[in-house]
Order: sequence, then structure tokens, then C-alpha cells
Amino acid sequence: MKKHPKALPFLFFSEMWERFGYYLMIGIFTLYLKDEIDAGGFGMTEAEASDLYGTFIAFVFLTPFIGGLLADSFLGYRRSITIGGIMMGAGYCILAFHDKSCLYGGMSLIILGNGFFKPNISTLLGKVYDSEKYRDLKDAGYNLFYMGINIGAFVCNFFGAALKNMLGWGAAFTAAGVGMLIGIIIFWIGTKYYKDVDVVRPRSEGSKSLLSVFGVILLPAVVFGLLGYYMFGVYDGQFPDKVTYLVSSDSTDAFLFGCIPVIFFYARLLYKSPETEKRPLSAMLAIFPVVIMFWAIFKQNGSTLNTWIDRYTEREIPAPIVPLMGSLRLIDSIPYIKKEITLTDRHFRAVEVNHIKTKINAYPDYFKNLPADQLPKDGETVYAFNTNLFQSVNPFWVIAFTPLVLAFFAFLRRKGREPSTPEKMAFGLLICALSCIVMVGAVYASGNGAGKSSSWWFISSYAVFTIGELLLSPMGLSLVSKLSPAHLTSVMMGGWFVANAIGNKLSGVLSSFWDQYDNKAGFFWVNTLLLAAAALVLFLMLKWLNKIFKEYT
Repeated sequence: MKKHPKALPFLFFSEMWERFGYYLMIGIFTLYLKDEIDAGGFGMTEAEASDLYGTFIAFVFLTPFIGGLLADSFLGYRRSITIGGIMMGAGYCILAFHDKSCLYGGMSLIILGNGFFKPNISTLLGKVYDSEKYRDLKDAGYNLFYMGINIGAFVCNFFGAALKNMLGWGAAFTAAGVGMLIGIIIFWIGTKYYKDVDVVRPRSEGSKSLLSVFGVILLPAVVFGLLGYYMFGVYDGQFPDKVTYLVSSDSTDAFLFGCIPVIFFYARLLYKSPETEKRPLSAMLAIFPVVIMFWAIFKQNGSTLNTWIDRYTEREIPAPIVPLMGSLRLIDSIPYIKKEITLTDRHFRAVEVNHIKTKINAYPDYFKNLPADQLPKDGETVYAFNTNLFQSVNPFWVIAFTPLVLAFFAFLRRKGREPSTPEKMAFGLLICALSCIVMVGAVYASGNGAGKSSSWWFISSYAVFTIGELLLSPMGLSLVSKLSPAHLTSVMMGGWFVANAIGNKLSGVLSSFWDQYDNKAGFFWVNTLLLAAAALVLFLMLKWLNKIFKEYT
């Protein structure tokens, strides 16, 4: 980091601790929702948990659009980051209380807090690289910043697993709040290194901008969201319990309709912008829809892929290391206890034969796809790695591969052959598509879920995916910072996060169909095709994008 601005280490560690809290929470969120009520969860089904997860992470990345505008116009970056961090920390701590009101209240604070924090720390990083001295290092700076994100995301799951095993879900959520507080303290220690680039627009401009936000975006978004929520829940007359939605649920319909005024805002911004700004704005607005597919697949890490690890992956621990893992509190002890369940159990659909309730022998989910000859004896306990520990696989690869990717592009730069930022993003999408094919292999290796697949399939899939991710996600932040007109940097960073939000919601939509795939390979083939199609679109636009990029950077 010696060649980089002195602000980078402080922003690096602030973001690292903020992501520690966020990814700790995300790593256990759907597991918490699906856990039995008497075990401290909410007893949700796979579809219910996936839908709520998708809605939550969608709004988490939609609010940065508003937070960026408020920072530009009124609050400034440092104040916005501080407000956001405090709100998120409080939200994590509120989740520690097992109550539906606390669940939704904590989620709301995290959503609002991330809106203030996320776009502004990314924008602030770009601002400190805007001087002539550091401009050529901006891509590398965002890659290093991204590595900070993933150090936090890697470490947090070990704390989450240990605290959940020792003290329960609440302790794990509280640890997320403590991590966020540490991040804010570090941020303010380094404030002298970025206060000079924290410039707020003139008050008159800001007031006009804020009025535009509420009049043109927020109010219409609420109206459209309500329309989407109430218009498309169509009840089937023959089967009163069956409801047909436009997409997959009332929350999904509401979210996607609520995005329409936001999309209109960016179209209007492009139309009214001066000619000198139209070309870079059009380039960014062309890329944003394409990367939606990346987020729609990537964000399944907390839903579908968590389910794959939980139920379809071999997690048992070899006997010699059970004491070690037990002392670190990183293992699940899963008792094999048969029980008779009735129709009220959430795992089974109501069944009546001649009006007599059917009872079924059941046992924990982990054993449901094991052949009979591999099942433990009744009452025997199996020890396995906590499911959420596998959330650290992706950040591990990011940490491992980032120096190699930086060295590779530094080598190409010296040879004068470094790809442009749009080219890196296109190849990133293609490589991510290849990673989904590895998961197809995992399905076949497990006999389509009839048995357990080796964890190395999952680990290998993420090794491939991470290379693509490093060519796309940090490069997107860098691209927005490079192409945005100075007075619209946060607005366009907000647009990047709007695309992220829509992709996040679609990840929940895709995950909610998991149980409907008899052949699980089909699910991963769909992911492959979506990413490959997005890559093709970006490759087709490369000539035009490279021309704009060369002209304006």
C-alpha cells in the first residue's frame, strides 16, 4: 500500500469491519429463518426464507441510491458513513432478540444504514485517487479495497459459528454489531486523510436535488410498489389457497414495480444531460442492466448454495479432529433421532387418508439424502462443520487470488497489453458462467441429491467464480468512479447499487424455485445460461464501450 494514498488503509479496515458484520449476519440469516421455533428460529420453509432473504438484500442495495444523493447534497460523505454505520450496528443488535417485530425492525435499520454507508465509502475512495499522482492506481486501489471486504467476510463466519454454537443466534448477531462499531471508530481515526475531498454541493443545488429525489423518485416508487403489491395476487377459484403472482410473490412484484421510477429517473438524467456527459453516462447505463445477472447468481451464496451445503454436501468431521473443532466451537452436533411427526410439522404437506391423519417417521434434514446403509444408529450423534463456515470459501479465494490478479495486470500494463475495464468485466461474466458448470458436476456426483457430494465441488466452483468476480465487481466500482461527471459520482454509484439490488432480488426469485427442480442440475444450467447471455451482450458492446472509455478516462 506504500504507493497508494494514506487514506486507503483506514478505508480498507473500516470497510473490512463493516463487511465482517454484514457477512456474519448474511451467513446465518436463512439458516436462522428456517431453524425450528423451539430452537430459536422462525420455522420458515425454503421458499419463504429465500423470498424474505431476496427482498432484504434487494433493499439493502437499493437504498444506496438515496444515500448517495443525500451525501452529495446535504450530509457529506463522512457524516453519511457515520450515520449509516451506527444504524447498521443497531440493526444487527436488534436481530439478536427472537421476535418478529425485532426481526423486521433490525432488517429495516440495516437496509437504511447500508444506504448511507455503502455508496459513500466507495465514492470517497474514488475521490482520494482523483489526483494526477494516484489516478493510474485506481483499479488497483479498488482491488485492494475489495480484498479488505473479503478479509472481513472470511473471518466473520468463524466467529458466527462459534458464538451460535456456544450462546445461540443472538450472540452471533450481537458480534456483527460490535464489528460495525469498530469499523466506524477506525474510519474517524483516519478522517484527516479524506476530509479535503469531502465536499458538499451548494445548498441551493442540494435542495433542488433533494426535491427531485422525493418528487420524481421516492413518492412514485412507493405508489408503484403498492400497485405491484396489490394488483397481481390472483386467487384461483378452484383452489382458494393458490395465488398467482406476476413474478413469484407479492414482495417481488412490489419491489420490481417500485424500481420503475428509479429507472425512469436515470433515463431522464441521460436525456437532460449536456452532450459532453451523455456518452459516459450512456456507457454506464448500458453496463448496469448486464451486471444484474452477475448479482442474481452471486447472491445465491446465502440461499440456494447455503442449502446445498446444509443438505447435499458432505460436512462430517473425521473422528481424530472432532476434539479440536469442538474446542473451537466450530461444529454442529446432529443427533440422529427418529420421531413421529403429524400434519402440523412444517416439513410435510397435509395428507389425509379416509380422514385419518398420517404420521411419518422423520429425522434431521442432514440425513434425509443418505442411503439406508449409511445412516447412523438411532440416538447416535454425527459431528459436522457448521454450514455457515462455507460462506468463507468465496472470501478466502478473493484474498488468495487478489495479489495474483493484481500482479497479472501489472505485468500486462508494463507490456502495454492490459485489457480495458469493460473488457475485464466481460471476461469476468464468462468465467462466472463456467463456475456454474462445476456445480452441475456436483449434482451428478451426488446422484442428483440422493447422496452427499464432496465439499471440493463447492470449493472448486467458488475458485472459478472468484476469478470472474475479481474481474467484475471491483472493476464496476472503478468504472463508475472513472466515467462519472464529478457532480454525479454518488448518483451513478447509486445506479450501480440499484443494479445490484435488482440482481439481489432476482437471486431470491431464482432460489425460491429450487424445490421445483426435480433435477437439480437444471437449476445450475439456468444460472450458466443467464451469465453466458450477459457476457455475450457485454462482448457485443465492447467496441463502443472501449471507445468511450478511452475518450473519457
